[in-house]
Amino acid sequence: MRILIIEDDAMLADGLARSLRQSGYAVDWVESAERALLAVEHEMFDLVILDVGLPGIDGFELLRRLRRHEHYVPVIVVTARDAVADRVRGLDLGADDYLVKPFAFDELEARVRALLRRGHTHTTPQVSLGTLTLDLVARQARAGEGEIEFTAREWAIIELLVTQSGVALSKERIIQSLSSWDEKLSHNAIEVYISRLRAKLEPSGVRIRTVRGYGYMLETQRGTGTDDH
Repeated sequence: MRILIIEDDAMLADGLARSLRQSGYAVDWVESAERALLAVEHEMFDLVILDVGLPGIDGFELLRRLRRHEHYVPVIVVTARDAVADRVRGLDLGADDYLVKPFAFDELEARVRALLRRGHTHTTPQVSLGTLTLDLVARQARAGEGEIEFTAREWAIIELLVTQSGVALSKERIIQSLSSWDEKLSHNAIEVYISRLRAKLEPSGVRIRTVRGYGYMLETQRGTGTDDH
């Protein structure tokens, strides 16, 4: 999943970006509303973390412009403004969540996970496919009684496939969700990750099917269709 941080405090933004990347997210950062508008217009993000106290155009005005132009990416507002009137204003302008500084990173990440789940098919933290069980909070996978170990990048791909259940995801869509400006994945890299995931998922009775002309999707072995390996 790809996250955009809009924050003019470089130290705070760097700390948030590092922590989120360690959790397997692709993260980009801009320090102004003007740059954020350009980024959202030309790139695809799964979630935005927005500071209110930005130089020039503030976060509330940025949020208003995003919603006016029908950019419905989930937004978590983070700010030192704790007045009820500010919370109401942010939510009325279209924020999906509102977090007051200072905050614990664990709480922010929990809110990130909740919003990402809400924006996709599955809203519960546990998902089951065949004998495969995924805990989207603990980031653990089990097949029957055995645990499956995924790398952070592999987990990001399997989570994307699970939350987009029933939809064939193209390589480009996966790249957009997993790449940041500093680290762009290639089509060949996606193929390598998919191959590794297929090998790890095989004992669970779940496979990643290639839908010709569309992309990849998860299905149980009892599913039908032509598989392109």
